[in-house]
Amino acid sequence: MSSATVSQELVHSELRGEVGILTLDNYAKRNALSRELLRGLVDGLQGFSGKVRAVILRAEQDVKVWSAGHDVTELAHDKSDPLAYGDPLEVALRAIRNFPAPVIAMVQGSVWGGAFDLVMSCDIVIADETASFAITPANLGLPYNTAGLLHFIGRLPLNLIKEMFFTAAPIKAQDSARWGIVNHLVSSTDIDNFTFAMAQEICTKAPLAIAVVKEQLTVLSDYEPIAAQIFEHIEDLRRKVYDSEDFQEGLSAFLQKRRPSFQGK
Repeated sequence: MSSATVSQELVHSELRGEVGILTLDNYAKRNALSRELLRGLVDGLQGFSGKVRAVILRAEQDVKVWSAGHDVTELAHDKSDPLAYGDPLEVALRAIRNFPAPVIAMVQGSVWGGAFDLVMSCDIVIADETASFAITPANLGLPYNTAGLLHFIGRLPLNLIKEMFFTAAPIKAQDSARWGIVNHLVSSTDIDNFTFAMAQEICTKAPLAIAVVKEQLTVLSDYEPIAAQIFEHIEDLRRKVYDSEDFQEGLSAFLQKRRPSFQGK
């Protein structure tokens, strides 16, 4: 079976008029963000280019886990940067953020780790009462990258970002609405119709105007100038973490399904 075929099986692509729908469908692995799944997501967006005015990104209906986050088995174990610019997750995040039409995340179930960055990279988030959101690099000893942190700074209050990163505890549906993680909290019985109705409403508006406003907002929200020496300092700090014994312990503990014992080394 070709790589392209595998990717298409993990992410289903559907056109409903001018609305494109991408559905994550690898629930046997809790929709972990593997290279193949992320390739399917990027390919799906590319396939919609010039054909749609809105995209809905979702999982299969009524799942308990929307996505378990980055496939930990695919993180670099060789002391190289596990979240480098060319990492498949980073490529997918840029594809969503740079897609010329609005991308709506429709969330049912829990969202973990890098999948939360994926959701936050979408333009609008609609969730039901089963949704929860957690960012979990502290469970692995993983130094999150600067670009990812800027995504969160552009969307959420700093004190919430710190709590989520420091505790790795999930934010429940009602709290996610209060903090502005989601635009709308809708019952599970209504979420399909509500999300599709919003996508259809977007399709009636001027696509060129929407595209340019989306690009403007992306550029403006991402524009956080950092002096070269500060950026190098941050990367040096990150390098020390992904070179550390703690990161190797975090990876080993996850794969062995045990609680990690971090020593700060």
